[in-house]
Amino acid sequence: MTLKVLLPFEIFVEETDVSSIVVETPQGSFGLLPLRLDCVAALVPGILSFEAAGQGEVFLAVDEGVIVKTGPAVVVSVRRALRGDDLSRLRKAVEQEFLTLDAQEEEMRTAMDKLETGFMQRFAMLEDRSS
Repeated sequence: MTLKVLLPFEIFVEETDVSSIVVETPQGSFGLLPLRLDCVAALVPGILSFEAAGQGEVFLAVDEGVIVKTGPAVVVSVRRALRGDDLSRLRKAVEQEFLTLDAQEEEMRTAMDKLETGFMQRFAMLEDRSS
């Protein structure tokens, strides 16, 4: 198989002769082998591992994204990714960087929703007064 890990503005990893891939989905870990049928799956922040000829097992910490397998080509598209040999350090990076940032983004979205709602209510009151 060939594996491409895409970030929003670059190709993070491009490997050929990949024999297996394991990713984390909302339903649990998901493995891909060369003869597996085509598929699409959502990814959650976690560890992606793959085995490539001459490299052994390689680990990547990935953020939310999607994986698409079509024939021998596997494309993973994620917001952020880190590569490393120390699995415990990658796991900590997922917990500290990816999951914490997602919680901060959720708080920011909630605050923006409140601001937008308040603006729309005041704008509607101005429209009612001008009619």
